[in-house]
Amino acid sequence: MTETPLRTYWLEHAWLGTRVEPGVALEVRGDRVAAVRTGVPAPPPGAEVLRGLTLPGLANAHSHAFHRALRGTAQAGGASPGRGEGEGTERAPESFWAWRDVMYAIAHRLTPESYFALARATYAEMALAGITAVGEFHYLHHAPDGTRYADPNAMGEALIDAAGEAGIRITLLDTAYLSSGFGEPPTARQLRFSDGTAEAWAERCSVLKERDHARIGAAVHSVRAVPAQQLATVARWAEERRVPLHVHLSEQTAENDACLAAHGCTPTRLLADHGVLGPRTTGVHNTHLTEEDIRLIGSTATGTCMCPTTERDLADGIGPARALQTAGSPLSLGSDSHAVIDLLEEARAMELNERLRTRMRGHWTAPDLLRAASADGHAALGWEDAGSLEPGALADFTTIALDSVRTAGPPASRGAETAVFAATAADVRHTVVGGRQIVRDGAHTRVPDVPRALEEAVAALSA
Repeated sequence: MTETPLRTYWLEHAWLGTRVEPGVALEVRGDRVAAVRTGVPAPPPGAEVLRGLTLPGLANAHSHAFHRALRGTAQAGGASPGRGEGEGTERAPESFWAWRDVMYAIAHRLTPESYFALARATYAEMALAGITAVGEFHYLHHAPDGTRYADPNAMGEALIDAAGEAGIRITLLDTAYLSSGFGEPPTARQLRFSDGTAEAWAERCSVLKERDHARIGAAVHSVRAVPAQQLATVARWAEERRVPLHVHLSEQTAENDACLAAHGCTPTRLLADHGVLGPRTTGVHNTHLTEEDIRLIGSTATGTCMCPTTERDLADGIGPARALQTAGSPLSLGSDSHAVIDLLEEARAMELNERLRTRMRGHWTAPDLLRAASADGHAALGWEDAGSLEPGALADFTTIALDSVRTAGPPASRGAETAVFAATAADVRHTVVGGRQIVRDGAHTRVPDVPRALEEAVAALSA
């Protein structure tokens, strides 16, 4: 049997978890790193040359791909000072709940075909930003009136196929979404989200199959969207398969108030009482928590996915990320609504938000933040074998320029700090997934014109 040939990448500089090393030869066999050789001052013959700083691939642990169509629309500016009615008075939705109405309008228009096109372009944008794996929090399951497609998983399959064509890995977090609020049935605009019961949800998503680039996980949309007596069904499905389980948690104070009124406890306590918390579970946002909530999340090793660019865009608030991590909750990062797609900005924003909240600096080091954006994000999505540049790991990595107007100046030895506190997605030059170069010199190798693909996919939903 012929052995799979080696492919060699020569990394001008590489972040190896604790330090930047110049001149690294990274050998790939199949889709995994076979060897990492340091102290290689020049490219070996036949090596692919990646100039700049190479990092482990970034993991976007929380995505709603269809929200990409809201960019610009949901941020329409408020009235200028001194203006009356008429030109210049258009306002953005003033609360999360008003923004949600705009989001529902886009969700209503999607078909499996249009969702594939939008997701393919969105995931290609992620690859251009150095993202090699995405956690897709997926709840657009059925036709707009709630009718099942001939393939009940047509929408989920469209997302899996879109990620494959865009060249990145996906964990499809198939989401149970059964009610509009505590004790309330789905509204007309939520019918396509609902399977009716958690048992029907479990039956449908049990048909989904993993692929080389795709894993299947589960999600509870929120405590308002899954009745308390059905939470255990979702948790049990994920536990039996040992797959990730994610949940929107305490993003809004209104949800906390409604949960207290309905159940006499916080959403965190409700999830704990029904077996949802645990080391394979990730709470998304975790914004408005009590000290007891933080203790429950940390003591169960439940993860926390912070989405700072969305949390500030929607005026959600600043979550207690430092306190959660100290309590034992691993941190990951997501772009959520895709106001921007930039995991370096998410990492930077988590630190800067904490500085604003506490009026102190230095809550996380650059290596800490890179770990949240890579290894811990991959672990939250069930890709524990990704997120590092070491033998045996999946050969997923990305290279940022050290000579752009944002990154030029600091020594390469300070590359981690440069990446986190100065670079943006625009500085990504190369992205490799499974040993294959998906982005080369800032261009996607599989989706030739990503801006055009995005434009056409979004326009199709506005027609």
